[in-house]
Amino acid sequence: MCVNERRRITVPPHLGYGSVGTGGLIPPDATLVYDVLLLDIWNAEDKVEIRTISKPVICKRSTVASDFIRYHYNGTLLSGEAFDSSYSRNTTYDTYLGQGDLIKGMDEGLVGMCVGERRIIIVPPFLAYGETGHGTKIPPQATLVFEVLLVDVFNPKDDVTAEVTKMPKNCSRRTVTGDYIRYHYNGTFQDGTFFDSSYQRNSTYNTYIGMGYVIHGMDKALQGLCTGEKRRITIPPHMAYGEKGAGNLIPGSAVLIFDIHVIDFHNPKDPVKIRVTHKPQECNTTSEADDLIHYRYNCSLMDGTLLYSSDQLHSPSVTTLGASKVIMGLEEGLKGMCVGERREVVIPPHWAHGEDGAVGVPGSAVLLFELELVQLQKGVPEGFMFVWLGDIPDPLFNALDLNGDKRVPLEEFSEFIRLQVKEGKGRLRPGVDIDSIIKDMFDNQDQNKDGKIVEDELKIKNEDSEQVRRDEL
Repeated sequence: MCVNERRRITVPPHLGYGSVGTGGLIPPDATLVYDVLLLDIWNAEDKVEIRTISKPVICKRSTVASDFIRYHYNGTLLSGEAFDSSYSRNTTYDTYLGQGDLIKGMDEGLVGMCVGERRIIIVPPFLAYGETGHGTKIPPQATLVFEVLLVDVFNPKDDVTAEVTKMPKNCSRRTVTGDYIRYHYNGTFQDGTFFDSSYQRNSTYNTYIGMGYVIHGMDKALQGLCTGEKRRITIPPHMAYGEKGAGNLIPGSAVLIFDIHVIDFHNPKDPVKIRVTHKPQECNTTSEADDLIHYRYNCSLMDGTLLYSSDQLHSPSVTTLGASKVIMGLEEGLKGMCVGERREVVIPPHWAHGEDGAVGVPGSAVLLFELELVQLQKGVPEGFMFVWLGDIPDPLFNALDLNGDKRVPLEEFSEFIRLQVKEGKGRLRPGVDIDSIIKDMFDNQDQNKDGKIVEDELKIKNEDSEQVRRDEL
């Protein structure tokens, strides 16, 4: 007979109880009829039987004694009658392998499995619950059938592992303890089940490295990374969330796999980093504070994502250095440049937009500027309209009074100032209408507002201080 086979067996008296009968129930010379259902069968020589249903194509690791495993199972008797299921409890069965925590047949049948593998494990009763059975659902001498799916495996001696899946061509610096890193990740369990992703939130995960702000395994795995690098990080539970897990998201004793992509990192002590990519042969004049400059730029994240570009404005950007009109790091990057010079400037967030970011710029982002200085107009100090580049004419009024009539109207004053600028003896504030500046300078000297400057008015101003004289003229 086969298990679950039904038979009707008719036994004549001479193969039954004959002419005697038995027990008052079966009379003499009775023919007996049995309706039989075979529920189980085993032999003392039986061993655990393993039938592989499916197995992953790639199996980097298989279970061995002393591993801790998490698996789902359906348990039935040999007849197919169910006695238990981990699926019905919506939780895996978690245990050490080969340590005597399981029935002997399961300790044997679970060895050599890969995560994602499905097996049928048939355990004879002498390797299961034997003559006593178990509870009300497993009778004595019952053969047990387990359909198993291995979800997770690790060993208490496991360390975090990292597999590089993409390495950038250039890597001049790697992460160390104390760095601040921004990275994207997908988080899965060993069986491929997804549990979290920064991509879904459209926001990187930002943290300090090696300072205990993330699970221990991740703190360790984030060391030695390059910007742009991709890694697959496998973290055993004793370096993650342990036996308790994390809420409803991560079950207890779960191995975690993170596929990460490093967007950028920096150290709070980092300066602005400048690399000159092109410099003209002639470089006699360089940019400095108070200069008016025209420059082209591309502003990107360190992963190459373009944020802004002067090309989008169809003209170079214009700023006065030292006037706090651009971020501090860009100010630094634009100093000391020649017209035609090109630079790559890496600006850490504490020199840029900080933790809060800006419109279109993520918080704590390291920025890469590609710069080209297009035009340079030397400037004057803040609060000044005109400065002398050499000795001031002495006497100054006689130099101003071009026609010698002891009166200097606006037209004559304007002609004098323009002549000084043309001959390189003085400089007007760049980026402002010249006529407006000269008119303001003239009005400051024309004390009585009669439309002309006389020597006494100029002397009064000159006697105040050198600062006033420089400021007003």
